[in-house]
Amino acid sequence: MPMGSTDEKDIKIDVESVKSSTIEIVTVFFKKYHTEDAEDMINSFSQKFNMLLQEHEQDDDTDLSRLYRLISVFKPALASALQPGTEFNGMCNVMVDMFNITLAGVKRRLENKIRRPKDGPVLPGSDKSINIMYYCAICEQSFEIPKDMKEKLLNSSEKLEIPKHHEKEMEIRIIDNTQVSPDGKITADINVIKSASELMGHSKPKVNEITSGLKKLTNIFSDHPLLDKDDIGEYLQVLSVGIDVGSSTSHLVFSSLTLRRERSFLNMSNRFHLINRKLIYEGTIIDTPLIDRYNIDIDAVVEFCDKEYKKAGITPEMVDTGAVIVTGETAKKQNAAEIVRRLSSETGKFVSASAGPNFESLLGAMGSGVVDLSRKNESTIMNVDVGGGTSNLAIASNGNVHSTSCINVGGRLLGIDEHFKIWRIEEPSEFLMKELGMTYQLGDIIPEEDVRIIAREYAKALVEVMRGQATSRIAKELMMTDDIDFSIPIDEFSFSGGVAEMIYGESKEYSDIGTYLAKEIKDLMEDLKLHMIEPENKIRATVIGAGSFSLSVSGSTCYFDKSILFPLENIPVINVNIRKENFNQENLKKEVNRAFKRFDMQEGEDLVALYFKDPIHRSAFYLPEFAKAIEKALPNSIANNTMIILIFDQDMGGSVGIALRRETAIQNNLICMDELELEEGDWIDIGAPLYSGQAFPVTVKSLVFNKNKNRP
Repeated sequence: MPMGSTDEKDIKIDVESVKSSTIEIVTVFFKKYHTEDAEDMINSFSQKFNMLLQEHEQDDDTDLSRLYRLISVFKPALASALQPGTEFNGMCNVMVDMFNITLAGVKRRLENKIRRPKDGPVLPGSDKSINIMYYCAICEQSFEIPKDMKEKLLNSSEKLEIPKHHEKEMEIRIIDNTQVSPDGKITADINVIKSASELMGHSKPKVNEITSGLKKLTNIFSDHPLLDKDDIGEYLQVLSVGIDVGSSTSHLVFSSLTLRRERSFLNMSNRFHLINRKLIYEGTIIDTPLIDRYNIDIDAVVEFCDKEYKKAGITPEMVDTGAVIVTGETAKKQNAAEIVRRLSSETGKFVSASAGPNFESLLGAMGSGVVDLSRKNESTIMNVDVGGGTSNLAIASNGNVHSTSCINVGGRLLGIDEHFKIWRIEEPSEFLMKELGMTYQLGDIIPEEDVRIIAREYAKALVEVMRGQATSRIAKELMMTDDIDFSIPIDEFSFSGGVAEMIYGESKEYSDIGTYLAKEIKDLMEDLKLHMIEPENKIRATVIGAGSFSLSVSGSTCYFDKSILFPLENIPVINVNIRKENFNQENLKKEVNRAFKRFDMQEGEDLVALYFKDPIHRSAFYLPEFAKAIEKALPNSIANNTMIILIFDQDMGGSVGIALRRETAIQNNLICMDELELEEGDWIDIGAPLYSGQAFPVTVKSLVFNKNKNRP
């Protein structure tokens, strides 16, 4: 396709689901307000709707044309069951809005598809329905492009000079030459997505002209997530804090996050995606306060955070969400879990997270800016966050984190003062010195040359696992996780973390071996000719990741008992392997029991999040049966009043919650959430609800407290 245009056949739309949802909405309306005649009216509408669609089944050979047809025949199908009037117009008004949401989603997907094909462009003339032209935005006119220039535009990898019109460089526009065929076949112009009003032949009245009939129609769904009168809209503005208590340093950042809700016809409350992050305060960086080798000075950290809040002019009540991460060697301290609890309870409405090594790798890559950079450059970058206690590796490819890993390599693993007196020795350094035949203890003076040798061995182990699997004894023993997955070739490397500041040449003096480690890493990278790039954020990468990227937000049609106190922490996620194809009450009960057994947990005693992927068709007809099946599957939870947490990957949370309340004995201690992508074995924290309880901040995490590898 020329200039990255896409064919109508490339646009995939689940038209059958749109059709089913359309019939469901009409059915709900008829049953609510035309009880006696509901069945006849439903049958009349459904039969006419299906007949009109079938008449053109052969003509409409693409998903987009079938969607257009479905929208265009809705009004005559409705007229077969409902007389023209206020109710009829009201239903059409609602459907115009809903169909427009689907069409907007199609348009977004179309815009995302406009990319230059990797296998090369198709020259002008090979697709007669598509053409490219110059376009002047000043006079809004299009101009033909000479054939030789078209070939250059489509084949050249360099920027070409475009002619000017009205003293402004013109744009390149894709023009679709297709026409509406005289036999009634709908040929869709994929570059100009039509509106539902145009397709239906129905104009919505202005707001002040909406009739009481439309108001009544809207009230049908007053307790249904499809139409929420307190809708929070397409965007969320969230104030988030990230607090990092690391091996060497501790700091925090405040971020203003903008999240956008992706809507579709089937999903009025699709999941929220982070679209903009703005750092509004970057605090002071302090040495992490310790009481002794085994304990963090929690009071000192809390006092530090309190001062930072005041400097930023922010109170805990202003914070919507955030994450506390305890990283590296600090995560192994005996009171690491306690500091997370204290900070998350005293500094705002938190989604608290204690970063295990893989999670920390993910946050470092995201906070450094490398994940976004890999998307923009369509490249694969390994980011290595070298901190005080660990080096966290993550491979980012085309905007996604492909794999993560972690090794005990960091600047604060051996603490020395300006006179080379040892004031801190962590377990990895004890192991490494033993391997090197060194016997230094706390308080000893260590020669600078031996410091260099230790730093060199750490750097060699790190670079070894940056290039392949750990094979040497030292690298194997220092690894905290499995090896990283090298199935994707790496284009370039970047470093973040405190040691990275010195790798890229900034002069910093810490009371540890960080400076020596930075030099050894840089020298090895140069010797091996490994291409190195500098990321946007270095020492603050992990804390920025914690405050901006650790957050997931549920769909906005959740259901929860308002007496529940948040945050809820350290909840294991277990999958319930039920699908709509094999759903019945007995099967669901069996699968719930199997899910608990896989984790050696007891239903009714252990708090878990039951995760469902597409368990049933999202229909009002199935929800009561599904609700009763949940009640049957969780008898002990109901008897013990244990909290029931149900999470769905699709937009079902509000509907299921309402059905459970109406159909079962489950009246409290219930949370139903949706639009979250989880995996079995994940652990989650659920923060206090945002915006009147319509959406929840969630952090997916791993937990590592006091988990050291056994040394031989």
